[in-house]
Amino acid sequence: MNIQYIEFQCNSFPALLRDIASPPKGLYLAGTISDLPMISIVGSRRPSTYGEQITYKLASELARAGCCIVSGMALGIDTIVHRAALDVGGKTLAVLGSGLDVVYPRSNQGLFDAIVQSGGAVVSEYPEGTMAYKSHFPARNRIIAGLSMTTIVTEADAKSGSLITANFALQANRSVMAIPGNINSPRSAGPNNLIKSG
Repeated sequence: MNIQYIEFQCNSFPALLRDIASPPKGLYLAGTISDLPMISIVGSRRPSTYGEQITYKLASELARAGCCIVSGMALGIDTIVHRAALDVGGKTLAVLGSGLDVVYPRSNQGLFDAIVQSGGAVVSEYPEGTMAYKSHFPARNRIIAGLSMTTIVTEADAKSGSLITANFALQANRSVMAIPGNINSPRSAGPNNLIKSG
């Protein structure tokens, strides 16, 4: 798979990620980390049609504008984010909560390959052979936020892991944005609460 390991001390270690409170000791890397400005877009694994549409539009337009779009390659919003960037010939970076040889979910193996082949990157702090344990995902979320100048939550439940990513971004003094949604939809509770809290 041509996996590289970038230690924290290396010049090629992402500069923004150095600045978070608990940076990884290194990153396993497949592909190429872009030097474009990075913006993360995160959200529900079970988005509504509205969430799918607004996420695709936002991710594709930001990729077209010259941003590298970062997400976690999970089902739902994350997958839409990466696909949208690829569809417009843009750059995207996925952060996994497993080893790079243990693609999770398995159904996204094709997406993994497409990201790398397009000149993007898939990274993880976990070595090859590491399974996708539940406890790995909050840790992965700090890397998503840490790589990015801005984190955008498009659609998420009130207790979504996407809000963990937003909190990590706030702790790192990065911008956090949220897409307002239907006030009666549980999937919009996360971003609506972010907006309400300022």
